[in-house]
Amino acid sequence: MRAFLFPGQGSQKIGMGAELAEASHAAREVFGEVDEALKQKLSTMMREGPEDQLTLTENAQPAIMANAIATLRVLERDFGVALTAHGNCVAGHSLGEYSALCAVGAFTLADTARLLKLRGQAMQAAVPLGEGTMAVLLGADLDQALALAEAAAQGEVCEVANDNDPSQVVLSGHTGAIERAVAMVKEHGIKRGMILNVSAPFHCSLMQPAATRMAEALAETPPQAFTLPVYANVTAASVTDPDTERALLIEQVTGRVRWRESVLAMRADGVESFVELGGKVLGPMVGRIDKEAQVISLVTMSDLEAFAKELV
Repeated sequence: MRAFLFPGQGSQKIGMGAELAEASHAAREVFGEVDEALKQKLSTMMREGPEDQLTLTENAQPAIMANAIATLRVLERDFGVALTAHGNCVAGHSLGEYSALCAVGAFTLADTARLLKLRGQAMQAAVPLGEGTMAVLLGADLDQALALAEAAAQGEVCEVANDNDPSQVVLSGHTGAIERAVAMVKEHGIKRGMILNVSAPFHCSLMQPAATRMAEALAETPPQAFTLPVYANVTAASVTDPDTERALLIEQVTGRVRWRESVLAMRADGVESFVELGGKVLGPMVGRIDKEAQVISLVTMSDLEAFAKELV
């Protein structure tokens, strides 16, 4: 069995998708449709910058999605590899869950772009700049991170935002609480803690205003039936029902990204091969979660060509 994976925030960089767009009409079509849906030249920003604009959450989220879906479209149209013929399920990290849903037909490309633009704006607006932040804990498992978060909170919000792999957990919350957590890592047997360069504290209870906005948006643009099961971030379990998935997307804004558990659940359900589309972030995580899993990340035309040849 094979799972196709879609990366989340942090995988954006200047030049993303440029090679695909130059080589493939299918990729250019995706970038053009996203530009039209958002009424902005996002594809130019992806190709040329400036980096500070691309890094803004409201631009990074649809850009990462566009790059991943362009990669998928090239694989499907230029190399004849259909997702439904060669995949058994999909999953995405945070915003990547929207990319995964787009890939399996739950949302149109234009709607996915608009939803992610709004999601980025809502998440940014939920907490005044400087009041919240995030930190990555290296050499920490979930239990250590939970204990540290509880000790550092001291009446403020300090929560586990991402359980990425057995050695990397991300905390989110009030800036003071996150700074205390980083200062206390050694006391909890954690190798290192680093404040992340993010503009808001994603995936914690401070994001409730953004969850409310996404509930309204998803009521107007609900997911439709999808062609393959999606493993949801907040449950780390397979979902096939659109109404269930809509509720989970709302919960996802404030909820923990249970990526490590999602990969283990896919493995337990028989997935042997994991294919990351449009990034090289999730593949290494999967490798750290389960060293026996087969992992490949597809970014370039040569990556896609080699993968398609392997399937023949």
